[in-house]
Amino acid sequence: MMRIKMNDFNIGPSLDLFQEIELLKKEHNAVIFAHYYQDADIQDVADLIGDSLQLAQEAKHTKAEQIVLCGVHFMAETAKMLSPNKKVLLPDLNAGCSLADSCPRDAFKAFRDAHPNHTVVTYVNSSADVKALTDICVTSTNAEKVIRSIPADKPIIFAPDKNLGKYLIKKTGRDMLLWNGSCMVHEIFSEKELMRLKAQYPSAQIIAHPECEEHILNHADFVGSTSALLNFVKTDQANEYIVLTEEGIIHQMKKTKKKKKF
Repeated sequence: MMRIKMNDFNIGPSLDLFQEIELLKKEHNAVIFAHYYQDADIQDVADLIGDSLQLAQEAKHTKAEQIVLCGVHFMAETAKMLSPNKKVLLPDLNAGCSLADSCPRDAFKAFRDAHPNHTVVTYVNSSADVKALTDICVTSTNAEKVIRSIPADKPIIFAPDKNLGKYLIKKTGRDMLLWNGSCMVHEIFSEKELMRLKAQYPSAQIIAHPECEEHILNHADFVGSTSALLNFVKTDQANEYIVLTEEGIIHQMKKTKKKKKF
């Protein structure tokens, strides 16, 4: 992953940033990939918008020599792992993820080594160092299927997200040893505030990401990954939604379903 020094530039009021970005992309044979959680302007200038897995997978297929990945550090790492011959640029090297940061490599190695008979399953929202200690890497989309595929007599470590882990335990009935990590964005939601919103919008569907806490997920009409939430609102018949994940996804929801309320 390429590391370059960031600079501040004076931008004149007449400069069309979108046009300048397009020119730079052509000059450097580059594409811009952005996560659904990015600000609206970043999403609108991107060549591809997706969740972390989609971005990494598409990195393999693009013919561009350089990928500007607008996301957090582990996303750029994953894209580079799947496309080692391409240059992956991370615009902000300080763009961390509280979930990935909650699982440092040395502490996790000690945890894994203390349970040598366990199959180690880690969520894609983890650092490359932690992925290297892993038997299976999953996404929120395929995690349930993968957990069900592991022999019933084989104990499992699941990391780093305890909330996703608890959700998977509930869905699969498998007893798993969970790493005590979480995403601060998905733990910010208040059950009291959720109930207030539901009372205000009684016909609204509650949709939530599985990284939310269990007491929040218990109220959800639909639980799914970022892309699954987006697909749900495209096909669901409701007109109002209470969305329990990072607010950036709302931009894409509004673009695809302009008459719906989020």
